[in-house]
Amino acid sequence: MSQTVEVRPVVRSAVRTESAAAPCTDGLPGANPHTRRRRHIIELLTVSAVGLVPWTVLLGLTLPSDYRVHAWRTTWVGFDVLLLVTFATTAFLAWRRSRAVIIPAAATGVLLICDAWFDVSLAFGTPGVWTSAALAVFAELPLAGFMLHRAYSLLRLQLAYYESLEQA
Repeated sequence: MSQTVEVRPVVRSAVRTESAAAPCTDGLPGANPHTRRRRHIIELLTVSAVGLVPWTVLLGLTLPSDYRVHAWRTTWVGFDVLLLVTFATTAFLAWRRSRAVIIPAAATGVLLICDAWFDVSLAFGTPGVWTSAALAVFAELPLAGFMLHRAYSLLRLQLAYYESLEQA
């Protein structure tokens, strides 16, 4: 006894989801709560970005160019412990083949960029700037780029998978 199974090809549409194609009804009564939440998140991010501009200018004008720090060791050891935790979490989740690996991988990439920035900018004007710059260019930034690229690639892979499920 044989059974016939219908196999449908996955067809990509120009519109990702129905909600992306729907007109925005944010301010209307009965609007989709997801649409309202999205609008509020965008508003929060926009206000934060705009508010950061005068704060950054103020800091640039008022902060001293030289400052003696009392918790230097605690700051750097704490930062490196945070970097170690993101590396270890990324490795553990990758080993387990967990989809959650995207978050710590992206965090590790961002922390590596921050580490390179602070190493170089704080060593500027000292003989150690060349060592910091070399580590940034040949180790931290390439590794950060790799981590962010892998996180982005995995995220795209997941999105493609879910889109194929929607269209099946």
